[in-house]
Parts: sequence; C-alpha cells; structure tokens
Amino acid sequence: MEPAKREKILIVDDLPENLMMLINILKTNYTVIAATNGAKAIELASQDPKPDMILLDIMMPEMDGYEVCRYLQKDMRTRDIPIIFITAKTEVDDEAKGLELGAVDYIGKPINPAIVRARVRNHLELKRHRNHLEELVSQRTYELKKAQESVIEAMGMVAEHRDPETGAHISRTKKYVNLIAWELSKLPKYTKVLTPRIIELITNAAPLHDLGKIAISDSILLKEGPLTSQEWEIMKTHPLIGEETIHLAELKFKDNDTLLIAKDIAGAHHEKWNGTGYPRGLKGEDIPLWGRIMAVADVYDAIISRRSYKEPMSHKMAVAYLLGEKGIQFDPDVIEAFMITVEGILDTALQYAESNEQRMILLS
Repeated sequence: MEPAKREKILIVDDLPENLMMLINILKTNYTVIAATNGAKAIELASQDPKPDMILLDIMMPEMDGYEVCRYLQKDMRTRDIPIIFITAKTEVDDEAKGLELGAVDYIGKPINPAIVRARVRNHLELKRHRNHLEELVSQRTYELKKAQESVIEAMGMVAEHRDPETGAHISRTKKYVNLIAWELSKLPKYTKVLTPRIIELITNAAPLHDLGKIAISDSILLKEGPLTSQEWEIMKTHPLIGEETIHLAELKFKDNDTLLIAKDIAGAHHEKWNGTGYPRGLKGEDIPLWGRIMAVADVYDAIISRRSYKEPMSHKMAVAYLLGEKGIQFDPDVIEAFMITVEGILDTALQYAESNEQRMILLS
C-alpha cells in the first residue's frame, strides 16, 4: 500500500519568527511552505499541487490578509482552498469580516500550538469529507449521464432499424451535425448560442430526429416507389410523433438537456427556410437552429443513400442540390457552414459507407 500523501499547508506572515513558530508546530504532520507577503502567497497558492490549507496573517504591509483572501476567493483555481486567519486582530467585527470573505476559521495571537493543530486537523478532515462527497456526486452524475445517453442512443436505433436500408444513417448524420455546428459557431451571431456544451447536446440528440417513424407502418415506410397523397400525409406525421415521444421521455428524465434539444430536432427537421415545410410551416429563424442544422445533414445523407424508392447519388450531386436550395429550403448560414466543412462531410460519408459500391458512387 502506498503511504498516504502528506497534505500541504501554506503559511503567510510577514514576521519570520511567526512563520518559524507555525512551521515548527505543523511540520511533523504536514508539508509546509511559507510566504512573507501577499503577492508571494498568491503565487504559491496558484501553483500545482495547490495547498490543502492556508494559514493567513491579516496585518501585513502592501497587501493585507483580507485583500489576499478576496483575491484567492475570486480565482477559480484557489477559491476552494480553506483559509484560516491567524492574527492579533481579535475584535468581533474583525472576525466577522474574515468569515464573510470566505475564511473557514479565525485563530487569535498569541499562538497556542494545541489550538492550531486541532483547528488545522479538523478543517482538513472536513475538506477531505467534502472532496469525497464531490467525487461521489461527480461519479453518480457521470453514471446517470451515460445511462441517459445509452437510452437516447437506443431510442435512435429503434427508429433506424425500422428501415433496414438506412444502415449507418444515424452515425453519419450525427457526425455531419457536429461538423456543421462547430463551423457555424465561428460566426459572431452564433458564438454565444453554439457553445461547446450546446454542440455536444445537439450531436447527442441528432440520432432521435426520425424517432417518429416508429409509428409509421412498414407498408408506407418501406414502400418501393412514390407514396400516394394519403400515404404522404401519414408520413408527414412522424415529426410530431417523434416530438411527442421525446416529450414523454423528458417527463421521465427530468432536466435532461439532450432530450429538450432532441424534441426540437425531431419536430423541426422537415421545416423549410421559406415556410413551405412541415409539420408547422415554420419560416426562417422561427425554426429552431438545431432543426435547421439537422435538415441539411438529413437531406444530404438521404441523397447519397439508397432507399426503397431511389438509388444513391454522388457527393457532388448532393452538394449541388443543397446549394440550389440555399435560402429556399435551407438556412443560408447553415449551408455556408456545410460548404466550409464539406471535405469533412465527405470523409464522414466515406468512413460510414455501407458498401464499396456506395463509396464509388459518392466519389463519382
């Protein structure tokens, strides 16, 4: 068994005799480092591995302990390090001020070695318990996130496997959506909307875009040749069915942001920029952004894929179609982002191609 790691304590005091006293009190059980001014204390506190605790004098020249504490509390790197003030300032108001700034305790001078050891030991124990709880919460959150992602992926696979000809459609469109969203995020108007977290959610939600097809009968879904007008009206219900199905899942997995975005994608990926799409006839930016991204990814992949009612087409033909529908069926910004990353789109299509024949057609 490896020996337990010695906890590190930073002592800050402008008087060398006070530093030496505290070092001698604590050095047997802890690794002790010291600073004689506020600037040096901040420097040492920011270095890895960071101190497990800081004993901080208040009355120091240039930068007093209160100011050091304020600085450390504002810095994400150091805000969680427990601070104990050690000072001759023992008025109640002084103690209250220190605690309000974020210190965990307040020890008065003259220094009592037994009290210092006890307070340090107790607060380090509290810190260990807090860290352990945070690790448990983090692990549980991660496990729950992975479980929910597995459920979401399984839901997408249910829709995919209703139609054996779609093959790797979900894998491809998921990657297309990710590539387009990242490129779109570089535009100033989308930088604050398409954050890395939102792009991750959109990517994870993309497999659910056609979930509503689980409710469409095989006679329509797998029909060879064009649909009748009545069959087409039935097919056009799948976005709303998908949206409602995901909403029901949302009620089970409360506060799941992936499902929230997936609901929009399922309901909006057949809307058109000019307002002639379905199911709601939304127009322009009234269509959720992730639905507009999914629309481009979905249509591109449909064009290059074999379906029961059509033969696959080349990458060049798919790109030409998308460009021709810029500002008509598709959001111009999304098409521009698609074009910038078009090589990545083709690489993805080739990577997840279902046969050598499809690869040859793509490159023709």
